[in-house]
Amino acid sequence: MKNKVITADEAIALIRDNDVITTTGFVQSCIPEALHAALEKRFVETGKPRDLTLIMCAGAGDSKGLGTGRFHHEGMLKRVIAANFGRMPGVAKAAQDNQICGYNLPQGVIAQLYRACAGGQPGLFSKVGLHTYVDPRLGGGKVNTKTQEDIVKLVDVEGEEWLFYKATPIDVALIRGTSADPFGNISMEKEALTLDGMAQAMAAHSNKGLVIVQVERIVEHGSIPPKQVKIPGILVDCVVVADPPAMHRMNYGVIYNPALAGEVRIPVEGMAKMPLDERKIIARRAAFELPPNGVINLGVGAPDGIAAVANEEKVTPHITMTTEAGAVGGVLAGGSNFGSSANAHSIIDQNQMFDFYDGGGLDMTCLGMAECDEEGNVNTSKFAGRLNGCGGFINISQNSRAVVFAGTFTAGGLDIAIENGSLRIVSEGRTRKFVKAVEQITFSGTYAKQKHQPVIYVTERCVFELTPEGLELIEVAPGIDIEKDILAHMDFKPIVNKPMPMDKRIFIDEPMNLSDDLFNVNLGERIEYDANRNLLFVNLEGWSVRKQSDIDDMKRVLVKACEQAGKPVHAIVNVDGFRIADDLTDDYEAMVTQLRQKHYASRSRYSTSAFMRMKMQDALNTRTLAPHIFSSEEQAHAAREAAALRKRLQQVERLD
Repeated sequence: MKNKVITADEAIALIRDNDVITTTGFVQSCIPEALHAALEKRFVETGKPRDLTLIMCAGAGDSKGLGTGRFHHEGMLKRVIAANFGRMPGVAKAAQDNQICGYNLPQGVIAQLYRACAGGQPGLFSKVGLHTYVDPRLGGGKVNTKTQEDIVKLVDVEGEEWLFYKATPIDVALIRGTSADPFGNISMEKEALTLDGMAQAMAAHSNKGLVIVQVERIVEHGSIPPKQVKIPGILVDCVVVADPPAMHRMNYGVIYNPALAGEVRIPVEGMAKMPLDERKIIARRAAFELPPNGVINLGVGAPDGIAAVANEEKVTPHITMTTEAGAVGGVLAGGSNFGSSANAHSIIDQNQMFDFYDGGGLDMTCLGMAECDEEGNVNTSKFAGRLNGCGGFINISQNSRAVVFAGTFTAGGLDIAIENGSLRIVSEGRTRKFVKAVEQITFSGTYAKQKHQPVIYVTERCVFELTPEGLELIEVAPGIDIEKDILAHMDFKPIVNKPMPMDKRIFIDEPMNLSDDLFNVNLGERIEYDANRNLLFVNLEGWSVRKQSDIDDMKRVLVKACEQAGKPVHAIVNVDGFRIADDLTDDYEAMVTQLRQKHYASRSRYSTSAFMRMKMQDALNTRTLAPHIFSSEEQAHAAREAAALRKRLQQVERLD
């Protein structure tokens, strides 16, 4: 077995013109910077290698020229297939200027295509991307007019629509690890993530290509335990030790953090507390959607603040947070550490995480939004003259059980003040985010409605919900005027009926006792029994059924109250501002049916909202349940008395 350790320049000299190269890296972490720098240096000095094709998953750079941002030189690239362009602005500009061909595909699709290449398969079948700009009917993921070849096709498989993504054979894989023995066995003990190193190495190797791995150190052969070898030497052609060591820092902001590498566990109580600003307001409101004992994913920006809020509220142990990069559990990191996790339960490969996501493993995700339109479509990939890319957004948003989009209501100069539990807009943002039609569909509201996927849109001043009729304003922050502060800054008018106030606790800089809400600790306070009249009052005003456990908790307290009454009760239910996630309506009504059969003598619902009554009646009619929804408690009482009188008359008639 030969010694595979060579210099970066020697390894990069093996790359040829027109090669297809792939590289590891997630945002600012796990980037083989020494290899990128050597490749850039060779091209600048010699003009070689040129006309390369770059394939990559997530953005890998600092947005200022490092990472894949080094590949911006004219003639160096001829084509890019990537999930994210935002971290290589020079390359993005070349694509926007029609100088190179470009495709923006979902991150999970690219990660899974590595495996297809490794197995010699022609491509990948997936539903991810349907009804978005990746769909051939909406552009096929092409980023400019220079790009002509179709690599995404719409196909019919047994009567269902699928997308087929064509695989591109890989010639060179640039990978990063921690340790290597002289024969090329690679471990990753000091890396924050493992990403797709193994799949990329196999993809290049199966194409008789070149696998170059950057490491921090060389260790004696046999000193890496077999189960810690992440890439076996049989797949590795060259090993390069990063020189200087700064070329191998954990990410651009951190030299090394053992907690992110999983080598130590740190106390989370001492983690920095977020200031109460618009970002924290958004994160606090979104945190009310967290599913206890569920699995979630958080996007970058406002969404990743949820991790800090969950830690402050001490609910982190009851939520399993994940990142598409492969971190499971712990406290998700932000900033330059985004994608990693302190005190993670485990780190799996990125392509395996997307298998989990695509298979419906997420109970909830919270993602950012650059634009939103009246159909509920969201754009994060191309806006305001920027080619940002979708990253893992399409995989995650399309396949999560419930979706929360989070972001400020306007952008560019927004300034707010929080005073005595109320919100005041000091200076409005220059750019509207709620537009008539988004520039590019990264998330399809229409497709979400077809699938009955629960979707809400959280801003610092209000909350919208995706309904079959369109976007509905459901919550407004205290201190906010609907006409002046909301509708005046939208390009369309949402459904406005009787929005509820956002929880005032969100706007007070002290603990919210979030766990009480997530676990429905005070749900019993919404139930009251009048023994004299045998009436069970159920106050669902402003309550939401967001997850299956909410139905289970409600059933528990109702059954307990009915059993304590000792006989069938007459239930009167206030449904003002009551919301049910679209995919849970059948389960909720099944619970109601069981209660009516076993515990209720009668049941009347009332709502002072005509719109709410109409919505609930429509929902009940589609499920062949008799709707009895009244406009006031008095009407509900009267209806119950009338029903009782009719029943007595029927009994008298039978006696006669």
